[in-house]
Amino acid sequence: MSIEACFKLAYPGFSLDVDLTLPSSGITALFGQSGSGKTSLLRAIAGLERVAGGRLVVDGDVWQDDGIFLPTHRRPIGYVFQEASLFAHLNVLDNLRYGMKRITGEQQFNLDKAIGLLGIEHLLDRRPERLSGGERSRVSIARALAVNASLLLMDEPLAALDLRRKREIMPYLERLREELDIPIIYVSHASDEVARLADHIVALDKGRVLASGPLVETLARLDLPIRLGEEVGAILDAVVGEIDEKWHLMRVDFPGGGLWTRSLGLPPGRRVRVHVLARDVSLARQRPEQISIQNVMRGQVDEIVGDDHPGLALVRIRVGDSILLSRLTRRAADNLGIARGEDVWVQIKSVALME
Repeated sequence: MSIEACFKLAYPGFSLDVDLTLPSSGITALFGQSGSGKTSLLRAIAGLERVAGGRLVVDGDVWQDDGIFLPTHRRPIGYVFQEASLFAHLNVLDNLRYGMKRITGEQQFNLDKAIGLLGIEHLLDRRPERLSGGERSRVSIARALAVNASLLLMDEPLAALDLRRKREIMPYLERLREELDIPIIYVSHASDEVARLADHIVALDKGRVLASGPLVETLARLDLPIRLGEEVGAILDAVVGEIDEKWHLMRVDFPGGGLWTRSLGLPPGRRVRVHVLARDVSLARQRPEQISIQNVMRGQVDEIVGDDHPGLALVRIRVGDSILLSRLTRRAADNLGIARGEDVWVQIKSVALME
């Protein structure tokens, strides 16, 4: 099953033109700079923006097409806005119950499940003014889930939070991804959020789709490098494999190899994501000896393209079933004889671990 979204929308100075097929599970990130069309697309999916000639089909159910337009209140969605707008005169539990009158059947089950997923059991009697920013965001997300949503839409829900509060709430968002059986469409221009949370990415620019696909595969494309932040890089889904207590290190294993990084106290078997920037990956034709870099492995050059600067190149390397990217000068590539299909030694200077 899937979500089909086709919308064309024109405003003075801006137009949206998308034709997408999105997965009906996991988190799909709508990623791009301000003004790229992320929120416009989200509002069209929610029915808040009526787009003439648009089409939206969710798991075979037509929400919009020629002659059909389900208004927002009839779409089984939960919507989380940038600001966690809670009613000041109601406590948390009553805020969660607000809007549930139109829901029948398993509403209490859904409310209890939402409360548990977001870890807000101890907050139910509090008024909004007694909540931290992170707690308010968690309550807002729980309220959106409690209405028996079959699609959760999130419009930069962490934008108003400082770094500490973002780190506080991120594990709960990961929990939603792992435990919910409904799709989540997540708007963000924050590279760290996308890299840590997304299963699927839609990169937007000026109302057009630059790329759409599974996160790991899409970031590894060289025909249109997508930069999460200022630098291009690869994402690896990994598992904590070994802990080195003496040196306070841990090895994270991915399909094709393993990487040593500083220990974060995570147990073996814990799933993690690793972000490896292309600038932190160097290549050699012979196995390096007597070097400080601890992560060295065999790989095969899969593709080479020019980078933004004429003196630089991006190289895609296949390590087992995984992909890494390396940025190097064209002169270095030429001196090393780097070519597609060649075996190389890959040296990884550092990695960013996302719990």
